[in-house]
Amino acid sequence: MEKPVKHPGKRRHARELAIQFLYQFDLGGGTLDESLPLFWQTQTDITDPVRVFAEDLIRGCATHRETIDVQLRKYTEHWELPRMAAVDRNILRLAIYEMTCRDDIPPVVSINEAVEIAKRYSTHESGAFVNGILDRLRGDLTRPARTASGK
Repeated sequence: MEKPVKHPGKRRHARELAIQFLYQFDLGGGTLDESLPLFWQTQTDITDPVRVFAEDLIRGCATHRETIDVQLRKYTEHWELPRMAAVDRNILRLAIYEMTCRDDIPPVVSINEAVEIAKRYSTHESGAFVNGILDRLRGDLTRPARTASGK
């Protein structure tokens, strides 16, 4: 008997959509207000909660991108951002946004999600790369790693 195909949870699905958009936006440029509606036109069977969470993540990453990239440069030391694989760069941006700007998401959740998404959309080695960078950031956070702080 075949096992049914397991679909990702709503938040994982939203994160995957956010990564897809951020990747496309990173490489294609344009404005967020122009690019986002076009992105949603290409997506099918997206529930409202998934879209709302994904768009919140996308807008948060875009708003805080400059600060996120400063953090990313700090923790990647010898990697210039343009040399990093675009998918890895955007997975890291999303996780850094969650870890530094979203008190409602425990940092370990952001790390675990980023590692799993990296393994799925990039290379197996990307999972370890992403984990190493985000674990260094987690060590410098002043909030609990395993619980949401709330707002």
